Amino acid sequence: MEQAAPCQPAPDNLKVLQTNDSYHDRNCSAAEGIYQDATPLSWKIVLTIILALITLATMLSNAFVIATVYQTRKLHTPANYLIASLAVTDLLVSILVMPISTMYTVTGKWTLGQIVCDVWLSSDITCCTASILHLCVIALDRYWAITDAVEYSTKRTPKRAAGMIALVWVFSISISMPPLFWRQAKAEEVSDCVVNTDHILYTVYSTVGAFYFPTLLLIALYGRIYVEARSRILKQSPTKTGKRLTRAHLITDSPGSSSSVTSINSKAPEASSPIGSPVYMNQVKVKISDALLEKKKLTAARERKATKTLGIILGAFIVCWLPFFIITLVLPICKDACWFHMAIFDFFTWLGYLNSLINPIIYTMSNEDFKQAFHKLMRFRCTS
Repeated sequence: MEQAAPCQPAPDNLKVLQTNDSYHDRNCSAAEGIYQDATPLSWKIVLTIILALITLATMLSNAFVIATVYQTRKLHTPANYLIASLAVTDLLVSILVMPISTMYTVTGKWTLGQIVCDVWLSSDITCCTASILHLCVIALDRYWAITDAVEYSTKRTPKRAAGMIALVWVFSISISMPPLFWRQAKAEEVSDCVVNTDHILYTVYSTVGAFYFPTLLLIALYGRIYVEARSRILKQSPTKTGKRLTRAHLITDSPGSSSSVTSINSKAPEASSPIGSPVYMNQVKVKISDALLEKKKLTAARERKATKTLGIILGAFIVCWLPFFIITLVLPICKDACWFHMAIFDFFTWLGYLNSLINPIIYTMSNEDFKQAFHKLMRFRCTS
């Protein structure tokens, strides 16, 4: 997802970028030229290979996530449906957006015509926005599951997950559609694939809706999830050294039992069994249970891993998209007072696309069920 505007002359004859509320705007005049014209052919080849590998890796990783969820019945849960939907969205980014963006980034010129331009622009804005918003619905699902586990377990259905996914796509389309109407009204020649608009309100609406609001929501949700997970870890960890967990249970057996137990109550009166042997009735005893202690430790370890995963998810998202959306929002406001080299802007754009590769890696490698299912799928593919 790109947003840029007509270029202006820069100091030292540098090709610069100035934003003017538009996506994919490279409206530099022929006299000013583009930085790709001065790039050696060898560097263009290297850049093409790197971007192609990123695109291919994004395509394969998300395709494997989708195949893993589809073929593994154990993963057929509402939470995993949301992750699979995120993978579908990122797969669309790798198919519809990244290959054409590779060509455009390397050459700096648009040669595919108006129809392809319109399809690419709408796909770019819609899919990238949907990918970001999927992170929000996944976080929202996890927040409800942790803070309201009992009641939400009855509401956490595939139909509810489908409704959340539908809302993501509706909102994403609502962000991508307005520039296309303005684009059709201003279309003259197709030398650049741009959505040229002078509406500053749209820039604020699109950037806030596609990034800034989702980011604040993610920080708030993951912050609450972290606090809740942390409190569970503290509750499950022994507070004193050498403290043992115990379990009390009622037993009625003969004094010859081999179980090692410690009595905490006085014995009930003895009664004779039909065969004359004494039986101790309703005697409450406490048995030290190391198994419960181990279970608590394992649960605490999983909680710690989950909190680390949340930090990685949020950190990767912000690192990938924050630079792009800063220049997208700030440069249209400062206009002629700001300048930015186009090569750095292209780098920030691809850094955002890289999030579509990072998402499947984080969400699957941090989930043991996903890893086991993925390994089984790989072994099945290799043997077949």
